[in-house]
Amino acid sequence: MATTFSARKGSAKNPYFSKGRQPEDRAVAEIAHLLGDLPRTADLLIEHLHVIQDTFGHISAAHMTALADEMKLSQTEIYEVATFYHHFDVVKEGENAPPPLTVRVCDGITCEMMGAKDLFDALKDGLGDGVRVINAPCVGACDKAPCAVVKQRQIFAATPDTVSLAVQANETTQPIPDYATLATYIDGGGYRVFEDCLAGKRSQEDVRQAVEASGLRGLGGAGFPTGKKWGFLDGTPTPRLVAINADEGEPGTFKDRYCLETDPHRVLEGVLIAAWAVDAEAIYIYLRDEYPASREILRREIKALEDQGATGGIEIYLRRGAGAYICGEESAMLESIEGKRGLPRNRPPFPAQAGLWGKPTLINNVETMYWVPEILANGEAWYEDAGRPHFYSVSGRVNKPGVKLAPAGITVQQLIDGHCGGMVDGHTFTAYLPGGASGGLLPANKGDLTLDFGTLAEYGCFIGSSAVVVFSDQDDVRAICKNLLKFFEDESCGQCTPCRVGCEKMLKLMDAPVWDQDLIKELSQAMMDASICGLGQAAPNPVLSALRFFESDIT
Repeated sequence: MATTFSARKGSAKNPYFSKGRQPEDRAVAEIAHLLGDLPRTADLLIEHLHVIQDTFGHISAAHMTALADEMKLSQTEIYEVATFYHHFDVVKEGENAPPPLTVRVCDGITCEMMGAKDLFDALKDGLGDGVRVINAPCVGACDKAPCAVVKQRQIFAATPDTVSLAVQANETTQPIPDYATLATYIDGGGYRVFEDCLAGKRSQEDVRQAVEASGLRGLGGAGFPTGKKWGFLDGTPTPRLVAINADEGEPGTFKDRYCLETDPHRVLEGVLIAAWAVDAEAIYIYLRDEYPASREILRREIKALEDQGATGGIEIYLRRGAGAYICGEESAMLESIEGKRGLPRNRPPFPAQAGLWGKPTLINNVETMYWVPEILANGEAWYEDAGRPHFYSVSGRVNKPGVKLAPAGITVQQLIDGHCGGMVDGHTFTAYLPGGASGGLLPANKGDLTLDFGTLAEYGCFIGSSAVVVFSDQDDVRAICKNLLKFFEDESCGQCTPCRVGCEKMLKLMDAPVWDQDLIKELSQAMMDASICGLGQAAPNPVLSALRFFESDIT
C-alpha cells in the first residue's frame, strides 16, 4: 500500500505533506491498483484522471486526494486540472455522484440544425433516473447529425429509439471501423520513403526543401507553409520534440478523424518523416477524447510499429484530450500534454524555440502529415500540379455530407453540386460557413468564391480547417450566430478578460430584438485586439459577418 500523508511529518523539507484533507487508506489502495506500473510523472496526470473517470464514472474528493499522494502533487494541482476539462466529473465531499451512465447530445451547429434540441428533450424525459442526459459541444460527427454519445459510443443520426436501445443493451464502446493496418499499408508501398530517409538515400535538407517546394501548408487552420515551419528548428538546441495536433474541435470539422480511421499509417509515416527531418527524439500525438475509435486504432498501430522496430528509434506517445476545445490552440495543447490546464501561452517564445518542457518543438496537424509521404514519393511538383488537394468536411443541408477530397480553390457551389449531391429537397441554399465556427458566415451569392488560404480575407472570413457548413432558407441567421457564440463562451478557457467577458456580453447583446451594431462592433474590436489566443480573436467573426451580409435577417 502506498504511504499516506498522515504517515509523514510535515516540514519544509517535505513539501508533499498535506495540511488539508488526508488520504483515505481505501482510496489510496484503489488508486495504486488502478495505476499499476504506470509512471507517476506529472505529465501523465490527465491520463490518470481518465483512468479514474473511466473506472468509477466520476472523480471523488477521496480519489483526488489519493492521486495527489500517489503522484506527489498538491491537491490544488489535481483539482485545478480535473475541473478544467469537461470530461471529468469532479464530485466534492458531501456531493452526490452522477448517475452511472451519461448520455451526451451534441449541440453543435449541424446537430442543432438536424433536431438535436428535440432529441435532447426526448431523452431527458425518457431514459430514467439511472441515466444523466447532458449537452455536449461538437463531437466531430457533423456528417451524421444529430449525434448522441452513450458513454463513449457515438450514435449517428440518433433518434430517441436508437439511443434508448443502446442504453438498454449497455452499448457503451465505439466500434472500430475497417482501416488500413500496418501490413496493408506496407503491402501498398508504405514506409518506403521513411526507410529511404533512415538509410541515407534522402537527406534532411532535401526532404525539407521538397516539402516546402510542394506548396504544402498547415491544414489545421493557420495555413503556414509546412517546410518553412520545419526550418524554424534549424540551429535550436537538442533534444527536440514533435507534437501532433489531433484535437480538431472546430464545429463542422471531422477530416482528421477520417484520416486516422481509414489510413492511420499514412499519417504516422508523415509524422516519423517530420521528426527525422528536424532531429526530434520523440513524438507526442494529442488526440481529442471524442474519438475513441481513433484512439484505439492509434494504440494498436503504434504498438505494431514499435514491435517491428520500425520507428527509427523515435519514441511515439499518445496523449488523450479531455473535452476542451481550447487545447486545439497549439500552446494550450502543449500545456495539456504536460499534464496541466490548457491555458494558451503568451508568445514569444514560440514552440520552435521553447515548446514541450522548454524544448524546441515542431507542431503539425494530422492532415498535413497525411500528405507528406505521398508528396515525397511522387516528387515535389506533384502536389502543386494536382491542385494542392486536401479534405473538406462538409455538413448541413446537402444530400451527401462527409469528407470530400478536392483541390484547393474549389467553390462551395462546386462542392454542393459536384461532391454532395446538391441541396436536400425543399431547401434553398442561402448561407455557409467556409471555415467552421470561427471562419465567418457568407451568403449564397458568395458561393463562387474560391476556398483557399487568403481568398476570403476581404470578406472578413477564412477557410481555416476547411469545415464547410451549408445552410438553407429554413435556417435562421440569428440562431446560427447564437449557437456559435454560445460554443465560444462555453469553450473559453477564462484566462483573459476580453474573451471570457466578451463572449458573455456578446450573447447578451444578441438577445436584443434589434442588435446594437455600433456596440457589437466596438466589443468585437476589443476582443480581436486584446485576446491572448485565436479563440477570443475569432469568436466575433460570425456576428460581424451577419451584420455585413445578413442585416435584413437580424434587424
